[in-house]
Amino acid sequence: MKLSFSFIVPVYNRPAEIRELLQSLCELDYGKAFEVVIVEDGSTISSEEVVQQYAGMLKISYFKKPNSGPGDSRNYGMARAAGNYFLILDSDVLLPPHYLTEVEKELQQDFVHCFGGPDAAHEGFSDLQKAINYTMTSFFTTGGIRGGKKMLGKFEPRSFNMGLSKEAFLASGGFGRIHPGEDPDLALRLQKGHFSSRLFPEAFVYHKRRIDWEKFYRQVNKFGMVRPILNKWHPESAKITYWFPTLFSFGLVAAAIFAFFGWYLPLWVYVVYLLVLFFHSLVRNGSIKIAGFSIVAALVQFLGYGFGFCKSTCYLRMFNMDPEERFPKLFFKHAQ
Repeated sequence: MKLSFSFIVPVYNRPAEIRELLQSLCELDYGKAFEVVIVEDGSTISSEEVVQQYAGMLKISYFKKPNSGPGDSRNYGMARAAGNYFLILDSDVLLPPHYLTEVEKELQQDFVHCFGGPDAAHEGFSDLQKAINYTMTSFFTTGGIRGGKKMLGKFEPRSFNMGLSKEAFLASGGFGRIHPGEDPDLALRLQKGHFSSRLFPEAFVYHKRRIDWEKFYRQVNKFGMVRPILNKWHPESAKITYWFPTLFSFGLVAAAIFAFFGWYLPLWVYVVYLLVLFFHSLVRNGSIKIAGFSIVAALVQFLGYGFGFCKSTCYLRMFNMDPEERFPKLFFKHAQ
């Protein structure tokens, strides 16, 4: 198959992000033509003026639609794209110059209908962004898969940096209405349809999350709530490792209680683990401040995800509640 690429980018009230992303697209070292599809998802702060500024430098298609979430907006863009292979990005990423060259090389060597790439921290990111990136990609927190680690088993790409063939999109119907979680849901449905996927380790993006501690907690808490829903829809995907953040969280609470009554050993286990994170982050980032932030980010990540996972599991398994009825804020309505 002769490859023709279309970048698919939903955006919601983020014109500054689109400007940075489009600039990075202009600086790609890829010598062939490609398309950029921007889908304005019901924004009240439009990116249209920014897109028009880059229209002479990039082949851009720009669409506006009512707000229906990133998954539906990606489907909207893919249905109108000219290419036969879609490169799905979040609006808050920057691309390194080699990105598209690396994607094409990987697909030519071993074609897959779906791929995912890792995220990395750009040197210009804030200390908080670098610390959160560390906890989201480190082997000691997530197993390292988002950071580019090879893994056994089937890979579930994430939609901040994901590739999807037109054939797979048409066969699967694209993303569902759940958010977050629309990307692993699609990946699992593609696996059932016998579409292969894998990680492209060198096709990374710089993920410039616009985030603070409160937003980060809400984000990972939603990740935790979504996973039991996916396990219910796709029972074959359930893994014992999804329980680790919950066990970590309740174990931390128990260790604090034991320490209050004079038994400090369980708490020291946590202290040693957090010190490992601190020094690993220090070596990777070269900053004591970022290393300190990394400890806080890891605790926020484990507690947010762990309690969200436990809450969702209780409602879905113990009380057999319908996911959309119990967690309506995790589901978008399709655009009319």
